[in-house]
Amino acid sequence: MRNVKISLRNTAACMKTRQWLFATALILVCMMYSCISETDRNPFFTEFQTEHGVPPFDRIRLEHYAPAFKKGMEEQMANIDAITANREAPAFENTIVALDRSSPMLHRVSGVFFNLTEAETTQELTDLSMIIAPALSEHNDNIYLNKELFAKVDAVNSQKDRLNLTTGQKRLLEETYREFVRSGANLDDAQQERLRAINAELSTLALTFSNNILNENNDFRLFVDKEEDLAGLPAWFRESAAGEAAAAGQEGKWLFTLHNPSRLPFLQYSSNRPLREKIYMAYIGRGNNNNANDNKKNIGRIAELRLEKARLLGFDSFAGFALDRTMAKNPPAVMDFLNNLWKYALPKAKAEARELQALMDREGKGGKLAAWDWWYYTEKLRKEKYNLDEEDLKPYFKLENVCDGAFDVAHKLYGITFTPMQGAPVYHPDVEVFEVKDADGSQLGIFYVDYFPRPGKRGGAWMSNYREQYGDVRPLVCNVCNFTKPVGAMPSLLTLDEVETLFHEFGHGLHGLLTKCDYASMSGTNVARDFVELPSQIMEHWATEPEVLKSYAKHYRTGEIMPDELIEKIQRQSAFNQGFMTTELLAASLLDMDLHSLTGIRDPDVIAFEKEAMDKLGLIPEIAPRYRLPYFNHIVGGYAAGYYSYLWAEVLDSDAFEAFREKGIFDKKTAELFRSNILERGNTDDPMVLYRNFRGADPKLDALLKNRGMK
Repeated sequence: MRNVKISLRNTAACMKTRQWLFATALILVCMMYSCISETDRNPFFTEFQTEHGVPPFDRIRLEHYAPAFKKGMEEQMANIDAITANREAPAFENTIVALDRSSPMLHRVSGVFFNLTEAETTQELTDLSMIIAPALSEHNDNIYLNKELFAKVDAVNSQKDRLNLTTGQKRLLEETYREFVRSGANLDDAQQERLRAINAELSTLALTFSNNILNENNDFRLFVDKEEDLAGLPAWFRESAAGEAAAAGQEGKWLFTLHNPSRLPFLQYSSNRPLREKIYMAYIGRGNNNNANDNKKNIGRIAELRLEKARLLGFDSFAGFALDRTMAKNPPAVMDFLNNLWKYALPKAKAEARELQALMDREGKGGKLAAWDWWYYTEKLRKEKYNLDEEDLKPYFKLENVCDGAFDVAHKLYGITFTPMQGAPVYHPDVEVFEVKDADGSQLGIFYVDYFPRPGKRGGAWMSNYREQYGDVRPLVCNVCNFTKPVGAMPSLLTLDEVETLFHEFGHGLHGLLTKCDYASMSGTNVARDFVELPSQIMEHWATEPEVLKSYAKHYRTGEIMPDELIEKIQRQSAFNQGFMTTELLAASLLDMDLHSLTGIRDPDVIAFEKEAMDKLGLIPEIAPRYRLPYFNHIVGGYAAGYYSYLWAEVLDSDAFEAFREKGIFDKKTAELFRSNILERGNTDDPMVLYRNFRGADPKLDALLKNRGMK
């Protein structure tokens, strides 16, 4: 779509043509699957007829999606037409609330479809998403560029101070009005038509980018056929790799991939340096191989279009546009924050590199420390400095026990319980479902967990919703991760980092489950990007508290509770390797900000741009940014000019957990303050106001620096 020239002479004709094309595409998809005549059997056409209204995955078929999207968009447009046709004076209920609740069917089908395209996609779903995405983009524009609708929203907003609204209602009104303005409602016809074209192209580029990374992850397979090439690898990892190879039809070999449960242990333990280099270079080269999955042009075009969009809407850069709705507010505030941290992190990372080089030198093999050596020698140094090996910990981190530990923390803090739902419909046998209840027995929601990698699942870990909470309607929340699968009699045993990942995503889950808001668009995790990580990251602190470890860290064979000496070692090494971890995270955050702070860009060489940005920072060659531009999925998704949020929120979560340390990590009063001011409130007030209501003061940087060993 990049070379298509769009004439602005007849914007109405262009808009109608594109609408006709998208509508025709959806109709053709419906006809292709011969499903239009069977609409009465489409489960999306009514509220799900299941216990608790969960998605009936056992009944949902590929042919149901296209007609449900089509009918869902028609339903919402009919509801929009009813709002604009209403002869009563525009008011909060008949305009703002009516708009917030205008798309029940579209929410149902979108919740299922887009979760599955991330967690259990197929080529058919991928192909369909390329049709659905621009159609939804056009549909969204048809709402936010509707002049009659905006006039009514504007009329309500202009009298907001006279309407006697609650804080939450006023917030919804302000956010709705702002969304219209940020979506181009104040632009002229020609500008709006160009914005529509930009949004449509961005929607397909984002899908292409993400699908390319999934393909790159799946395409790399390192088969090892000589046992001597497995030197250093633990027995459990060899067994897992043998099982993967057998499943791939290569019995008698060992298979290693780019998925975290395979790549990271290989880099950590393999003494075969050339193979470490091979898997590392394959990982950081994803999307940069000049093949069908190459993403360099895609990310460059995305950056170009975002800048053009930002300028249309009155901003100098996309970062300015993106940060306008965050706690940080503007690019200088973010850059000051990141550069301040950089001056602590880089010296610590350089000191760590010197330690690792000294360890290499003591081995007498010669050679200079390289990026693919960092994990391997870090693990050796951990053992040398703290007498701690990851292999000492893994037997105590059986997945089921860690999950129970997270549930137990939530119960002790908030009184809530998680009960398995036997027989609930799921989209894959790996998925488990829990009913979540409050201390008084009332239902809070349904919680899905999906923990193991597979070809149809993208990498990483995330939380999402099948249904948002609003009023008395409770949410359907999911956690999706990529942990090592059980093999034979060997259960899934997690690394300490994976334990913290499980607690992190569970924190997002609690944010989604405990929310109590009147309006779906304001509930749960629908908050400022640099605030959303507070509930997730604070949960990581409980994961390694001695009292909590003793509740769940039990040896998978003997049931023995993790001994005090191991717990003490975990505490002592908590700041170990934090120079590396902070620096790679900061490098990615600064790379994101540099790209989206550009005020002029055309057909960029993103690899050259990335190198220049990292050279300017003085990033050492032994460390790469956590995400390079050709596979930086976060910034193609919701974290554009927002990857800094993890560190920004860490200031909040480190400071917030100090409140629990001061009173006791399970202090009921502190937990209730956190629940009522953070977890339940969604986006019903300014996030800093919510934080101050919990903590009684602004957050301080000190706790973060202390936790990362930089102070």
